[in-house]
Amino acid sequence: MTPLTLPHRLILIRHGETDWNREGRLQGSQDIPLNALGRAQAAETADRLRAIAPHWAELDFVSSPMQRSRETMEILRAGLGVEPTAYRVDERLRELTFGRWEGFTWRDIRKAERDLAQARERDKWGFVPPEGESYRMLAERIRPVFAAFGGETVVVSHGGVARAAMALVGAVSPQKAALVDIWQGKILVLTAGRAEWV
Repeated sequence: MTPLTLPHRLILIRHGETDWNREGRLQGSQDIPLNALGRAQAAETADRLRAIAPHWAELDFVSSPMQRSRETMEILRAGLGVEPTAYRVDERLRELTFGRWEGFTWRDIRKAERDLAQARERDKWGFVPPEGESYRMLAERIRPVFAAFGGETVVVSHGGVARAAMALVGAVSPQKAALVDIWQGKILVLTAGRAEWV
């Protein structure tokens, strides 16, 4: 994969926790709201953003269309003292789709579809779940979004999107990107060839 050249920082925020996150269920395209901890995590990101980008008012703010991301964005913006809903939404920033596996835990899947689960373990980047999509497909979906950003941008999205973005900018290999833990309530700053947690 040809790395995407980023002339500016990309500030990625994963949405806060949901009950499905807590239960270990695959959310994918399911529109699950934040829980109480998720709302607290979203509020904490306002202070983190102020610390790393004191010029935050000049930045573009873009969110996945999914409820958990939009809630996170609106709580974050309220914490900054600006209009919570004054941000853009891009459909392409939605989470990786797990197809018919959504709603199940990995334990469920390993028990019910052992061969497919093992195939995924061998190639997490390229594996396509039944009726779902791979990280490779996700990376190609988000590439034009990130390439079009005109400057430093705050993106609220999902764990899968963050992993794909890390590979896109060349911070880690695609195979390693699929294995990276993406923390809720923290900020991932991407530049060309580099990823840093805040």
